[in-house]
Amino acid sequence: MAHSSTSTILRLPAVLARTGLARATIYAHISQGSFPAPIKLGPRASGWVEAEVDGWVAARIAAR
Repeated sequence: MAHSSTSTILRLPAVLARTGLARATIYAHISQGSFPAPIKLGPRASGWVEAEVDGWVAARIAAR
């Protein structure tokens, strides 16, 4: 899946704020394959593609 050059990377605090979920819940969903996995930004840093997180939120809204 190609992303535009304007894709934004969200760090964990922004993902938590955007989803309303706790850190442990995010990682539980990732391990179950039901939430986008983060990308490595460096040895001790990772982030999420904003469009993927927004898509996950939109899918949850649509599924209610």
